Formats: sequence, structure tokens, C-alpha cells
Amino acid sequence: MRRNVILWLTLLPLSACAPTQVLQVPTVDVQSVRLTRLSLPGGLGGAPVADLTLNLRVGNPNAIGLRMADIASDVIIDGKKVGRVNLPNVNVPARGSADQVANVSIPVTLDTAGAFLKVARGQLVTYRLDGGFTADFGPLGLQHFGPFTLAQGQWKQNPVLPF
Repeated sequence: MRRNVILWLTLLPLSACAPTQVLQVPTVDVQSVRLTRLSLPGGLGGAPVADLTLNLRVGNPNAIGLRMADIASDVIIDGKKVGRVNLPNVNVPARGSADQVANVSIPVTLDTAGAFLKVARGQLVTYRLDGGFTADFGPLGLQHFGPFTLAQGQWKQNPVLPF
């Protein structure tokens, strides 16, 4: 009996630390996306690439700060996967947000050149970021969440190609 009382008294303070709510999934909002350079297949300037700059805002609706060890996502334009973006070490304060800039160079293939040409010509495309993230819970270890759609929207910018 004494042993049970000691165990109960030991566990009682720990129960106050137990979360009363389930953690909510952080949000990823694309503030802007910009094609900064496009070299096409068959060019003489080396391997063809599309350079993108994504300005993202990662929001944390939870009452505790969150360290995201990794946010990884496929970049999909008009329904076609064109590349991948990876953001390591994103720290988001409790009930706050953190702005992140991702500069990505994506290889351009014959399959993806059409999507990038539409953007470079200033035409409207749809985009999606499908992926997940890995949260670092310290002594409890890493936990992966996803896959799911992190963000989606429409993308149109001023032309970067004269044709």
C-alpha cells in the first residue's frame, strides 16, 4: 500500500505537464513565388535549370514553440511535378509565425519545360506544394507528419522571356 501511495505522489506532478489538447498542424503559406532565371534544354549554357525564390510563412497555432527539423515538398505546376524544395531547421514561436526564403534551382526537362515556359511568358499557372515536415521533440525524438498539401494557389508574374 505504501508503495502505491509513493508511486501516486510521484506521478501526480507529472500529470499536470500532460497536454490537454492535441497539437495542431503548422500552416505553410506562400507569400510570393518568383521565377528568377530559366535556361532551356538544348542551350549551350550548361544544364537547363529554373531558379525559383519562394517566400513562405510558417505558422504555429500551438501554445508551445515548434522546431521543425525539415520541411520537404514537391513543387507541382499545373498538375505536373517539376521539382522539390527542402527547408531545414525552421523554428516557429508559440502562436506565431516564421518567414522563410527558399531559393531553389530545379532541373528543367523536356517534360517540365512547358510549365516553366508558361510562367516565364507571364501566363497564369496553378501550383501546389505537396509534402510534409519532421518535428523535433527533443528527448522524445523526431516525428514525421504528412504527406499532405502544404500550400496551393495561382501564380502569375511579369514575363522574363521576350517571346
